[in-house]
Amino acid sequence: CHFFCKRPNHSKSKSGGIKASTTGSAPAPPHHVLPTSYTADAMSVAERIEAAKAEVEKLKDEIDKVRTDKADKTIDQVSASKGPLKEIRKPPSTKLRRTLKGHFGKVYAMHWASNSHDLVSASQDGKLIVWNAYSTNKVQAIPLRSSWVMSCAFEQTKGNLVACGGLDNMCSIYNLQQAQQQSRAQQELVSHDGYLSCCRFVDETRILTASGDSTCMLWDVSTGEVLTTYSGHTGDVMSLSLNPNDKNVFVTGSVDTTAKIWDVRTGKSVQTHVGHESDINSVAFFPDGKAFGTGSDDSTCRLFDMRCYAEVNKFGHDKILCGITSVDFSRSGRLLFAGYDDFNCYAWDTLGNGGIHAFQLPQPHDNRVSCLGVNPKGDALCTGSWGTLLKIWA
Repeated sequence: CHFFCKRPNHSKSKSGGIKASTTGSAPAPPHHVLPTSYTADAMSVAERIEAAKAEVEKLKDEIDKVRTDKADKTIDQVSASKGPLKEIRKPPSTKLRRTLKGHFGKVYAMHWASNSHDLVSASQDGKLIVWNAYSTNKVQAIPLRSSWVMSCAFEQTKGNLVACGGLDNMCSIYNLQQAQQQSRAQQELVSHDGYLSCCRFVDETRILTASGDSTCMLWDVSTGEVLTTYSGHTGDVMSLSLNPNDKNVFVTGSVDTTAKIWDVRTGKSVQTHVGHESDINSVAFFPDGKAFGTGSDDSTCRLFDMRCYAEVNKFGHDKILCGITSVDFSRSGRLLFAGYDDFNCYAWDTLGNGGIHAFQLPQPHDNRVSCLGVNPKGDALCTGSWGTLLKIWA
């Protein structure tokens, strides 16, 4: 007991410091004095952080320099060097063929079926309508639990399923074979903490969703379970598009002004593309799956190539001052269609000068063009608007 109670015999050294006797343990330094080694370590960590930041900036500058050196020609210069390009089919050859009337609220989203003549549309009148675009007949009208819908999708393999979602924070899936007997959803996918901005079926068993909670999720349609969560954006994810040639790859566009390429299998982002100066509202893969297009609130559309990890064309001019709500490519990829807040729809030549649009659809809508899409065959374009109408162009 005496051993544990024993205190070291301290005495003042000549220099004024504390000196411990050889019979006791060394005293702890006063609380207000940090050990020298601790201060040195803290300083070295801070220095290492600053050095790492400086190295990152240096590497970024080197990457930018390499990209600048490689970008020695514009895409229209390269395409012109290969010989004259084919003339683009423009209005009046391309004109309005059908008008789909039936919604009583703003049309927010549409998506073609794989057969190229059916499509689904979602409106804030609380209805999900499946149309025959040839006859303009309504095939089915599904009443929704929430009228605040923002996205819809048609399953592409068998065409038996449709999905929708919005401010209710969930994705509702309906079986068209059963919906005629009952209007209840076959499955309701609930896990997002924000609104559902976009959804796309990977196949009959899986679906991808994008949300205002800055994440995307891969779901099992039959069980309703989340298979993978994709985190990396720092703002609302507004749109996603699946690679047409590899369902393991998809692209997202976000309010954080970036577009990211994701690998479904790893759950991680493999590329991040920058360039836009404002929210990206829409993304669409190029038909060959090696590039993608974006539409943004900065009034421009851009074409990014995954192989060179860079922007290869920019579409816009000074007279267009409003944002882009939706984009899609023609089947060949020669044209990029874009819907605008000022009620217009422009077609851009992906191989041309990005400052001059190829053509403009004649008086497409009387309100904001909220959605558009080219059918899988590539012979028709559908545009939807806040004016309650959908229009088919060919």
